[in-house]
Amino acid sequence: MNWQKSSFSGAGGENCIEIAHIDPHLLLRESDAPTDVLAMPPLGLACLIRHIKAEQQR
Repeated sequence: MNWQKSSFSGAGGENCIEIAHIDPHLLLRESDAPTDVLAMPPLGLACLIRHIKAEQQR
């Protein structure tokens, strides 16, 4: 499986958010807990990201 690190995670390589694609789902994990994986359809991930951004703006 090919995990891709978020560009927002920085160059350190620690405590990163990573994403992978296994049709029809996207997989999301934190590098410090690689066995804990969230699997969701692309629309579900888009909704999660919108929710997190909205909470940060509060």
